[in-house]
Amino acid sequence: MHKNKLNIPLGDRSYDVVFTDGCFSGADFYGFLSSDAALIVTNDVVEPLYLNDLKASISGKFKNIYSVILKDGEFYKNWENLNLIFDALLSSGCDRRTVLFALGGGVIGDMTGFAAACYMRGVPFVQVPTTLLAQVDSSVGGKTAINHPRGKNMIGAFYQPQLVVCNVSTLDTLPARELRAGLAEVIKYGPISDMEFMVWLEANMEALLMRDRTALLHAIRRSCEIKAHVVGVDERESGLRAILNFGHTFGHAIEAGMGYGVWLHGEGVAAGMVMAAELSRRLGMVDEAFVQRLKSLIERAGLPVRGPVVDASDNAGRYLELMRIDKKSEAGEIRFVLIDGPGKAVVRGAPDALVREVIDACCA
Repeated sequence: MHKNKLNIPLGDRSYDVVFTDGCFSGADFYGFLSSDAALIVTNDVVEPLYLNDLKASISGKFKNIYSVILKDGEFYKNWENLNLIFDALLSSGCDRRTVLFALGGGVIGDMTGFAAACYMRGVPFVQVPTTLLAQVDSSVGGKTAINHPRGKNMIGAFYQPQLVVCNVSTLDTLPARELRAGLAEVIKYGPISDMEFMVWLEANMEALLMRDRTALLHAIRRSCEIKAHVVGVDERESGLRAILNFGHTFGHAIEAGMGYGVWLHGEGVAAGMVMAAELSRRLGMVDEAFVQRLKSLIERAGLPVRGPVVDASDNAGRYLELMRIDKKSEAGEIRFVLIDGPGKAVVRGAPDALVREVIDACCA
């Protein structure tokens, strides 16, 4: 059994991320508050794999454990399915001390966190991420949201969990495509913050793809360490935290333009990182060798390095339209996370004409 912890330093909202390898156990939730009721939110893919294990591991802390099973996929990250969580809470007579558990990937984590932020104006929740993407990114930091047809994650709240339990053994059942998508969120941490980590990823990509437990635990912990530092400095994304969205401005446009679920989030981020790196190069911030190095690593992870055509008549124009809705846009100006030299990211705008050139050059 391999266990350790990382603290997310947010004053009275601080919490631990627990890294574990093996079956869920009560020890993973040691010291966590007890209550009359818990509601586990999961989806129809994860439910037969891990719901009973999680119930057994927390059964000593709660008199009643309820569950709600949602459909799997980004397509269902909306008001209709969010209300299914509220329906379950209300029909079970849940009060302010009820604890919500998010058992699943980023969609389940985002929706459960948002429901916890809203129900009775705020109830505690725990993240139990079962995908690589959720373990290295979305479960940590308190971003919660649902999608709107016109934009991804546009309706939500900053609301921190009480605890995050990252069990690397759940990645054994993760489809290969989902594992690769999660690697996009791992790869991003190198260019924006830690080039030594990028060197490690270049040396260990095959081990990660083979689901080597030691390699995965190191990648997950280092990703969370970098995110913990950034979130500790800027919890509500007023400055530094925006660098965590490297590749996401283009990536979110891909997801919205293709229709949610056609491209996985990590696939959009992968192609988006290449586009952002190319925009950085054309602005004189990095050289061609860096762009090719990043592109090679993304390709080795089995991820796309070219964006799709989302509008055959004016592809670049459609990308720009979608990116102007992005949360980082200010007064209609699109803000990009760009690489200002390897290991350093900045958030800034760029001329539309140059962005169009990048989109035309980087899309299939």
